[in-house]
Parts: sequence; C-alpha cells; structure tokens
Amino acid sequence: MKLAVFFPGIGYHCDKPLLYYSRKVVEKLGYDEIISLSYTYRGENIRGNEEKMKEAFSILYAQAKESLKRVSFQNYDEILFVSKSVGTIIASAYATEYKLQCNQILYTPLEYTFAYPHENTIAFIGTADPWSNVNKVIDMAKADNVPIHVYHGVNHSLEGDDVNENIEIVKAVMEESYRFMNAFIA
Repeated sequence: MKLAVFFPGIGYHCDKPLLYYSRKVVEKLGYDEIISLSYTYRGENIRGNEEKMKEAFSILYAQAKESLKRVSFQNYDEILFVSKSVGTIIASAYATEYKLQCNQILYTPLEYTFAYPHENTIAFIGTADPWSNVNKVIDMAKADNVPIHVYHGVNHSLEGDDVNENIEIVKAVMEESYRFMNAFIA
C-alpha cells in the first residue's frame, strides 16, 4: 500500500501546476491513497517577518495535524510527502514529530525546512525566489544531502516572464519528480 500526502503553500493550493501535475504523476505510479491537504491562514505580510512566519507555521501545522489524525500511517509500505513553500516545513516537521519513514519532494523549500532531518528527499528552487535566501537554502539542502534542482531566473512558483519557458520548467520538474518517485516503487 502506497500513500501520497500533498502539503500546499499558503497561496499555492493543490490545483496549481507543481502540485497538480505531481499528483497526476502519483496517480500514474499507482499510489493507493492520495491526500491533498488544504489549510487557511488569514495573516498578511509574512514574508521577511520571522514572528508572523512562526505564527503561520503554528496555525497551518495544527490544521495539517488535524487533517491527518485519522490516517494510519503504519498501514502503508511507502509514504510520499509532496510539499510546496511553507508546506515543506509542515511536511518535514510532521515526518519528524511522528517518526515517519517517508520520501519527500520539496518544491521551493524555505530555510526553516532544513531545521528537520531529511532522507530520501529531493528539492527544487528558483534563483529569483523572493521568499528564500536562495544560496542559503541551496547550501542547507546540500549539507542535508538533499539533491536540489536550481532553475535560473524564476520565482517562488518556479515561473518567470516567458510562458513557454515556464511550461518547459514544469515539464523538467515533473520528469525529475517522476524519476525520484519511481525509484522507490517496489
């Protein structure tokens, strides 16, 4: 039995490109259960404000825990967490708190994501991501032995000004995500 759980960002829900298409990849790979989380945060101006970021994490983490409280993780042979932005912190914290052996895909992780240990993890970030100190995130990923794919000139959604380039980036990210997920299929 295989389970995939999707942890969105605050403004980047599970129907946006990275999470939408990675869910399609998960479906193609035959995961038995797919859970797409959704949470609500009404705060504003959190970028660059450590106090508000901690508050957002705390509120969203509580919502994720509530949504997952009935999941019997021990019933699954394979668990995959796919996360975006603040969801990367939530997924990493959840896996650590509940001592889950899971594979993780981190789309545009934030620095706080690497406060938690990672095994069997892959990450993706853009060099023009205003939500992260990109070089620090890259260094933290490397120090944690997390392969990180870096896309030049794109933002926190891994998008730039050119629509065709954005489509090529999503395609490349999904190909890497597929390779990563497929490596763990029994």
